[in-house]
Amino acid sequence: MALKALIFDVDGTLANTERDGHLVAFNLAFAELGLNWVWSNELYHKLLDVTGGQLRIKHYVNDYKPDFVVEDLSVFAASVHALKTQIYVRLVNEGKIPLRPGVKRLFIEARAAGLRMAIATTTTPANVDALIANTLGREALDWFEVIGAGNVVPNLKPAGDIYHWVLEQMNLEAKDCIAFEDSCNGIVSATDANLKTLITVNEYTSSHQFDEAIVILNNLGEPNKPFTIIKGEPTQASFVDVDYLKGLHAQHC
Repeated sequence: MALKALIFDVDGTLANTERDGHLVAFNLAFAELGLNWVWSNELYHKLLDVTGGQLRIKHYVNDYKPDFVVEDLSVFAASVHALKTQIYVRLVNEGKIPLRPGVKRLFIEARAAGLRMAIATTTTPANVDALIANTLGREALDWFEVIGAGNVVPNLKPAGDIYHWVLEQMNLEAKDCIAFEDSCNGIVSATDANLKTLITVNEYTSSHQFDEAIVILNNLGEPNKPFTIIKGEPTQASFVDVDYLKGLHAQHC
């Protein structure tokens, strides 16, 4: 049973988009709309328990701004989120959100090895396009056989819908793949689709529970910047490459 495909989450996994992009964009959108709201890094950490930007805005209003009155909260959240997405794309276009260590290298190595790649995320297609195009070049969008974003399934993570959809589109079984995630919601989603998952934590998710992970790392590592194993079997590898992934797959999938 050979490893055939890699399926990647986006926010927090490929780049620190939450801290460097989405949080900044939310606050800029609030200011532009004349809202006296400022989400601190600490508060945003809590709000990330709710997946999907529109749902996060609604949760914030309901739980933190009970006196805020709006005719239709769903319409309001959608309009704020649309502006926030425009601002986020602008930040990405300005080159302010780099990829995490090892991501670009692994993409290139996986392609050279003939591994199929896909994306499974709850963020919008515009956000995915902007991040990939501005960190790897627009042609890199074609590196991914399937891009499953938050608009193609009814239920966002932690529901497994997006991973089930991606597997169906690729005509693959879960045992043929490894998923890459950074959060509890993400691994719950991937596990629902029976995928084995490699976790790279970030500042927002380092305290999450990842009982189902095949390995937990601080990042994918580079030849001159080794990863740290937080949970998993000791290895001679110091960065995630195709051989390392094939070994993980053989052990766990």
